Amino acid sequence: MNGIQLPGTIINHNQPCYIIAEAGVNHNGNLEMGCQLIDIAAKAGADAVKFQTFKAEEIILSRAPKAAYHIESTGDDEHQSWFELLKSQELDRGMHEKLIKHCKLRGIQFLSTPYDLPSIDLLDDLNIPIFKVASTDANNLPLLRYMASKGRPIILSTAMCELEEVKQSVSIIREEGIEDLVVLQCTGSYPAPFDQANLTAMHEISSECNVAVGYSDHVPGFNAAISAIALGACVYEKHFTLDRNLPGPDHRSSLEPEELKELIHIIRDIELMLGDGRKKVMPCEAANRPLLRKFIVTKKMINNGEVFSNENLTIKRSGGKGLEPKEWDKIIGLKSIKKIEKDQPIFESDIKDFFK
Repeated sequence: MNGIQLPGTIINHNQPCYIIAEAGVNHNGNLEMGCQLIDIAAKAGADAVKFQTFKAEEIILSRAPKAAYHIESTGDDEHQSWFELLKSQELDRGMHEKLIKHCKLRGIQFLSTPYDLPSIDLLDDLNIPIFKVASTDANNLPLLRYMASKGRPIILSTAMCELEEVKQSVSIIREEGIEDLVVLQCTGSYPAPFDQANLTAMHEISSECNVAVGYSDHVPGFNAAISAIALGACVYEKHFTLDRNLPGPDHRSSLEPEELKELIHIIRDIELMLGDGRKKVMPCEAANRPLLRKFIVTKKMINNGEVFSNENLTIKRSGGKGLEPKEWDKIIGLKSIKKIEKDQPIFESDIKDFFK
């Protein structure tokens, strides 16, 4: 369960969650909008901002019908075909180079999802550190094999997949020698219903495929993100936009700038709250521990040589003085070596044979 290791970046379950702000095609084919999205992601505190790289001719038939959510957000096929929509969202090499340069200026990692073989070559040539596989290609074994042959780490989304398909995809990637791999649970509906997020499938994927896992989120609001982080997602991905009212297929299911910033802040707070998994006294508890816990004290005056019993001892708060109640069974039946007044803490030095 290696996760992904890059110079200066480790993506795994014992590290802070790697947060990908998914710009996707929300740039609408406009370079200036793309740079604005980078600015928003960097300001919000994301680790990476991800776009999509494709040639429409390589991934769709010219008259392939739109998905329902595309029709709802961009009109029917007669208004604009899916092919035409995708052509309007393409990024050429020059745009990629400018976006990558802008990411470097803003201190955020540029990533992109390649949807076809030439796009894999382009991103490889641009030295993108991680390949991200869209759920639509999770069963595209030739593409996975070609991508893995480049030798780069891979993040694989798995919406619309059965477990056996996920296992097959992971196997294909590993056959090419790629061990730096994270698999994301995802639900391929835009938006995805709460009751179909299936977040705990991350555990089955991790166990059955022996991989680090994360979550690609299409559920409205923050609840799925909060749950995914609490369940151990080491990668989290969420669409964002400049404005949900912009034209285009994905804007309506995306976070707006202030929402993205707030969500990332929440995620980092959750990570702090989760801690290191080891039960211990926390620093903020240290001062309260002796004051709030109880200790063994005298219920009434005890004479020198008197046997300690349930009748002359009790347990109360003492300001941290005396023996803890865990010593009760050891003390009962032993003798006092001095006179002790009522409501006084009991110490080791008060007890005969305590150290035997």
